[in-house]
Amino acid sequence: MKKILLSLVALLCVATVSAQSKFESSVKSAAQTVASQKWSVGLRAGSTVQAVAECFYSDKAYVEGRFGMTALFGSLNAPVAADFTVLHNWNCLTMDWTPSAGKWFFDAGVGLSVGGGAHTAYVGVAGNAKLGIKFDSAPVRLSVDWTPIVGPGFVYGGGSTYTGFPSLNLANFGVTATYCF
Repeated sequence: MKKILLSLVALLCVATVSAQSKFESSVKSAAQTVASQKWSVGLRAGSTVQAVAECFYSDKAYVEGRFGMTALFGSLNAPVAADFTVLHNWNCLTMDWTPSAGKWFFDAGVGLSVGGGAHTAYVGVAGNAKLGIKFDSAPVRLSVDWTPIVGPGFVYGGGSTYTGFPSLNLANFGVTATYCF
């Protein structure tokens, strides 16, 4: 009986050491993945003014977050609202049109946009089409993009209610400049 019990304890010790070794290697792998991510931050100006942050987790894909201000429902009299957009973008094409300046790229993506202000709110599905250049001589990306947002907008309170699809969000063009680090 002692031999069986001793064998079970030894087996348990070996299994614990093996599991700990696998856990440590997976933690190291996750830390290397985080360390290899590349970031960029900047501004986007056009239909809206937004702060932009991008996290490149592979050569062909990245997550982009935008926060800014916009006028709702396509009217100059509409209230100004804060908006937040998160996009998952893929690098669809890389071109070498100007080898001495940098690499041109075409990215496309999809995401979610939410926002609101005084008595207004909207939520929508956002798309993204981006043509730009990443300069070789400087850590800068410059691009022109179109980000249509399709979804309902709501006006509430103050004695009026309105629900509709904002037309300005379909004409959401902008120029983005980001610093890569």
